[in-house]
Amino acid sequence: MASLDPTKKLPVIEICVEGIDGLLAAERAGADRVELCASLVEGGITPSLGTARLGLELAKIPFHVIVRPRGGDFLYSDDEYRSMLADVAALRELGVAGVVVGCLTADGAIDEVRMAALVEAAGPLAVTCHRAFDMTRDAAEALEALVRCKVGRVLTSGQRDTAIEGADLLAALVRQAGGRIIIMGCGALDADNIGAVRAKTGLTEMHFASLRHEASAMRYRNPNVGMGGDDLDREYRNTFTDEALVAATIAAARA
Repeated sequence: MASLDPTKKLPVIEICVEGIDGLLAAERAGADRVELCASLVEGGITPSLGTARLGLELAKIPFHVIVRPRGGDFLYSDDEYRSMLADVAALRELGVAGVVVGCLTADGAIDEVRMAALVEAAGPLAVTCHRAFDMTRDAAEALEALVRCKVGRVLTSGQRDTAIEGADLLAALVRQAGGRIIIMGCGALDADNIGAVRAKTGLTEMHFASLRHEASAMRYRNPNVGMGGDDLDREYRNTFTDEALVAATIAAARA
């Protein structure tokens, strides 16, 4: 049965971050919890165990670690799935608060066999299904599948690009969940819209990433080499969690 910490102000706020600097920035800004990722440019993939270990040393708020072996779809090969099980086991041993996972079948349903096995591997850790849920063909059935798998919460924008667009489905999912699983809303949430989304949906948990991009401090730059893709400037542009934007959005959510 999903449950909320009664000592937390509602909505509970989770911030999606990239790496240690983002984790600590979110904590300073007043976040209740963090989703710890690497490579947000790909939507988030599994960070290193070293990053998670240092997070446990430095952060006072809990964080959930995404277990996603690559960008792209959520239909994984057998070996990719085995790597996910291994990551979940390692993170459980490390002692993080939770893991964030998602596996689909080729026809757009929750892969219940794999999701149930990941929940079992996580043991006492909180388990969230990430936005793989938003790629399912039938949101209502996908939610029931996650309940059957004993997943604790699902991250969703209501199967739209933004929570504003997906608000009707988010509200329906909150009603359908009926306390059996937590619906955590996301999707371009900011200080201007988060209050309206919460009022329309009844969400008790909300998730966003308040990011800013800054030029690298590197003085020497090689214009002829890129480490991936054709955006050569990407090598000299860094992404950070913006503390002021996080704090402003949290305040708006609880106004």
